[in-house]
Amino acid sequence: MTLVAFWFLVLTVLWAGFFMLDGFDLGVGMVHGVVGHDEAGRRAVIGTIGPLWDGNEVWLVVAAAGTFAAFPGWYATMFSAFYPVLLVVLVGLILRGVSFEFRSHSETDRGRRLWSGALIAGSAVIPLGLGIVLGGLLGGVPIDAQQEFTGDLGDLFAPYALATGVVLGLLCVTHGAAFLRVRTAGVLHTRAGTAARVLAPATALAVIGWCFWTRGVSGGGPLLSLIELVAALAAIAAAVLVRSGSDGAAFGATAVTVAAVVVSLFTELYPRVMVSSSGAANDLTAQSTASASYALTVMTVVLVVVLPIVLLYQGWTYHVFRGRLRGPRVGEDEAVPGIPSPRSGAARTAEGTR
Repeated sequence: MTLVAFWFLVLTVLWAGFFMLDGFDLGVGMVHGVVGHDEAGRRAVIGTIGPLWDGNEVWLVVAAAGTFAAFPGWYATMFSAFYPVLLVVLVGLILRGVSFEFRSHSETDRGRRLWSGALIAGSAVIPLGLGIVLGGLLGGVPIDAQQEFTGDLGDLFAPYALATGVVLGLLCVTHGAAFLRVRTAGVLHTRAGTAARVLAPATALAVIGWCFWTRGVSGGGPLLSLIELVAALAAIAAAVLVRSGSDGAAFGATAVTVAAVVVSLFTELYPRVMVSSSGAANDLTAQSTASASYALTVMTVVLVVVLPIVLLYQGWTYHVFRGRLRGPRVGEDEAVPGIPSPRSGAARTAEGTR
């Protein structure tokens, strides 16, 4: 395997890892108001991802940085073409991040509802926008012979790109509901199961349709590839498992589905990195947009040293926060791990004087 192919594989793993790990964070953000009917329940639901979400988001940062370092030509064209969409995604990332902090410090119901809405909106925009970008890589956008984007805003919202965004959004929200089944107990566990049972069949149908559409867009014929078959079967398994009450297995099935969908997209794309709707001669390839061999070699050494440390750290984090959370009773000012509980200004003042 050449260094160029290796780094394309690394980026594929990074994107799959982001959607598999941060995907359930995004899903929890989207359904936290449905699963947690009252303030105590919503704080408990958000608390399930409190210690995890920012670490999971690092996968997206590394994927973008890795693209810049390993494939600067790809990075330049992709970010130039999809700049409006990526700007909206950035706003979504900011909204999600600040909503955790501002919501926990809000002293009024209106303020908490406002920041809950920001959390829902930000969590929904991120997979939709990133799905549009990834779908556009394979679906094609106008690119000329100088590797420059020549289209307009309408070219970014082609049907296949939009479908990819919707499918990834559905996968994230289903993945999040399945995660809550693993991490909660009591009434929150029951509500999460209800949400998962409603979402999983629709998500499975969307994934199956997307897999066949992807084969058509890539010119691979009517038969699904192995990885697309895995995605379809895993989506069906998730729909069956959420109804049987197998919490861990259902969450594993949604994780496999998310990862397989992302991997199948990159598999169909390679050796291209961006398809030009202006003609196959203008397609961007991994080889034509890659950095020099020396740069890729140095990056590989850094990856070999740093990646195991990151994986060990994240694994330890998941191990420490593996217990189930049960929503506190209404009226209790019970702290939730990773999310500060809202207290009155007088209470905080009193604490500061002790």
